[in-house]
Amino acid sequence: MSLIGTLVGYVLTVFIVVLVVRMVLDWTRLVATGPAWLGQARRISHRATEPVIAPVRRVLPPIRAGGVGFDLAFTVVFFAALVVRGVAFAL
Repeated sequence: MSLIGTLVGYVLTVFIVVLVVRMVLDWTRLVATGPAWLGQARRISHRATEPVIAPVRRVLPPIRAGGVGFDLAFTVVFFAALVVRGVAFAL
């Protein structure tokens, strides 16, 4: 493995973890309000991931089905990060 591939792989691993944290915190916000630190963690996860998700969201807006919205941009970024991470670790 190359050093750059490994480094990119680890950075993408951290990014994927932050994406999962964002997803879980968004779901918990819908269910119930929690302690103040959850709101802070949610804001931090959004600040870290939104610069990547926002451009994709402009091309792929969320799909509305009744009262539920499905964010395609989040899904595309998540799977793209998984694929690129796999390629980076394979280098």
